[in-house]
Amino acid sequence: MTTTTSIDKDQETKNEPLAMAPLPPWREFWRYFRQNKGALIGLIYIVALVFVAIFADFVALFSPDEQFRDALLKPPSWLEGSDPRFLLGTDPAGRDILSRLIHGARVSLLIGTIVVTLSLTVGVILGLLAGSMRGTVDFLIMRLMDVILSVPSLLLALVIVAILDKSLVNAMIAIAITYIPNYARLARSSVLAELSKDYVTASRVSGAGYLRLMFKTVLPNCMGPLIVLASLIFSGAILDAAALGFLGLGAQAPTAEWGTMLADTLQYIRRAPWVVTTPGVMILITVLAFNLMGDGLRDALDPKLKRS
Repeated sequence: MTTTTSIDKDQETKNEPLAMAPLPPWREFWRYFRQNKGALIGLIYIVALVFVAIFADFVALFSPDEQFRDALLKPPSWLEGSDPRFLLGTDPAGRDILSRLIHGARVSLLIGTIVVTLSLTVGVILGLLAGSMRGTVDFLIMRLMDVILSVPSLLLALVIVAILDKSLVNAMIAIAITYIPNYARLARSSVLAELSKDYVTASRVSGAGYLRLMFKTVLPNCMGPLIVLASLIFSGAILDAAALGFLGLGAQAPTAEWGTMLADTLQYIRRAPWVVTTPGVMILITVLAFNLMGDGLRDALDPKLKRS
């Protein structure tokens, strides 16, 4: 009787389905990310935009500053009176709009990259200091962040650029300063949540120093929400840079930057609306793509959303 029962148990064990091996982190991330169709569309657009920006010198048919005096304000190719050489028409100076948009993508992506890098680096360091040291250090850092947040970001950027002098570099610095509080507050809250966990206590007991504890133990576990915020701020940086360029405080002519292109051609909006709508549409689509991708990153990196 005992033998029969043992055999039955062995048979049941063999018939049980094998447990699935856990997916690698990057495959698990892609599994959740691709479920968001809008995020996938945004990612495809961004990848294509990055490719075009990197190889702008080869993709664009003309130099962004090359002028064709015999083709001023030519309409796009689908309108009457167009020139087959210029798919999206020309601006008042006779420059190919499509070529300027392509080179403008390089400038806009460079702006977003530098702004996110600067603001993320400074904001995370301040957030780590505030969350780990507490007391006077925490109070001073957070009150400074509150002061920066109390001023509208575009207005603060305008003031900083006016003090530093108008240029693309100063515009990027000004925009980066306005976004530092977002990273600092998020990093601080994430650090406070992580410091009470067992793995941090174990790292302290093992003799980890402050820098190792913060940057090698705590910070990697806080990167999920920071990455999501970075993707959203990237789009905001492009929008703010375009606004500063439109106001004449960002990239200066003849630089092919979308906001500057809008400012230079605004007076022709009735006579030649395509010179205004094309850079405006590019700003709209690019900002929307980054926002959609940010939503997908949030869904893929947030454990609560994964369980739901």
